[in-house]
Amino acid sequence: MFSPGTLVHVVGVGGAGMSGVALLLVEMGCAVSGSDAADSPTLRGLEEAGVRVFRGHDESQVRGAQVVLWSPAVSQANVELAGARRRSARLLSRGEFLAELSASTRVIGLTGTHGKTTATSMMVHVSRAAGRDDARLLGAPVLGIGANGHWAGGDLILEVDESFGSFAELSPFALGVLNVEADHLDHYGTLEDLERAFTALVERTTGPVVLFDEPGTRRVARAVKRGAWVVGFGDTPWHVSEVGLERRASSFTLSGPDEAFDVVLAVTGRHNVANAAVVAVLARSLGIASEAVVEGLAQFRGAPRRFEFLGAWRGVDVIEDYAHLPGEVRATIDACIASGYERIGVVFQPHRYTRTEKLASGFSDAFEGSSLLIVTDVYGAGEANPSGVTGELVAAAVRTSAPKFAVEYAATFDDVIELLNVAGERLDVLLLLGAGDVAEVASRLPGGVRR
Repeated sequence: MFSPGTLVHVVGVGGAGMSGVALLLVEMGCAVSGSDAADSPTLRGLEEAGVRVFRGHDESQVRGAQVVLWSPAVSQANVELAGARRRSARLLSRGEFLAELSASTRVIGLTGTHGKTTATSMMVHVSRAAGRDDARLLGAPVLGIGANGHWAGGDLILEVDESFGSFAELSPFALGVLNVEADHLDHYGTLEDLERAFTALVERTTGPVVLFDEPGTRRVARAVKRGAWVVGFGDTPWHVSEVGLERRASSFTLSGPDEAFDVVLAVTGRHNVANAAVVAVLARSLGIASEAVVEGLAQFRGAPRRFEFLGAWRGVDVIEDYAHLPGEVRATIDACIASGYERIGVVFQPHRYTRTEKLASGFSDAFEGSSLLIVTDVYGAGEANPSGVTGELVAAAVRTSAPKFAVEYAATFDDVIELLNVAGERLDVLLLLGAGDVAEVASRLPGGVRR
């Protein structure tokens, strides 16, 4: 398919998904180039790995390319895609590329509307502990192992992304489904249509499927016509018990039909326990020994921007998390409470105008347990904003639930810093939540954040 020497150009190469694709193709022996709208540390890392990188888009940059791939976020009117069509290059979306990979390589997939990067990273560690030679493709580097894209001789451990319908043609060999929550409704329209897409993905999976027991996956499980393993905190064939949560660690016992073993993680939160349980059951269904599962999960040190401890500011722990959906926000705050934090400050940056407009009401009770909530303006991620949506929409939705904590809207990061200067020292922990650039708040805190 992509034999050594194939000339491949990637449009939108700086994105979390496409940067990994570029690295994987380099290791397959392809001659890879790529472009993105603006410079970034990701682009500089790709150059060091052997990718020829262009800042900005120009038709001349696809000259000579045999295959052109593009990020789902790239407009079909992009000048490079238009030029590639005129030159009769082979054009493949990210989803089509992954579908081709799954036709020639066994795919071990982890999916869900949140937790995918974390669970996929966990599976990479378990694979390594088992002595397997598996490839990987996910949305962030695997801490302690390496980049987010790697080619090897075994199976492909893949973060299966539902955005833009990109998994619609993928046929995995094995699949773990973490959760299904309303998201990407600008593409799917309704939660029911999103669940139907997950159901179809499960049906296309040719080998073992593991579902975590939560409302969305229960509906998917009822709709599928094939068997699947279910793991959860309740009365399920595989079940999690004896959960222990600390500020920087967690532990649990996983019991199945014929076995039970204890797992210790170097990350906290019931959501991470759930992610690890899905990975463990999926690994066991693939014949990986429980000893390797335990060892691999113990070696997992978290994923970038997933409950990542940045340091302390004026005695307040500062933690960044990618959470941008109501369920993710709840899980992150619950993890703080379970870890012993009592006075929890949150800076939340809504992500995308379409998502904010559709899901604002879902945030009404998502911040329960906080002591202070500051909502910033929306991180647009390149979207148009014809309705004039702002972060005040989320702040207003939270206020409707009559919270027992202060709710503020701060249009700029400078406004956020002013509010934190007044209230910050009364907190135990400050959460910076969102999928955009909310971590910039940490760099602006007076006196800085110190490890």
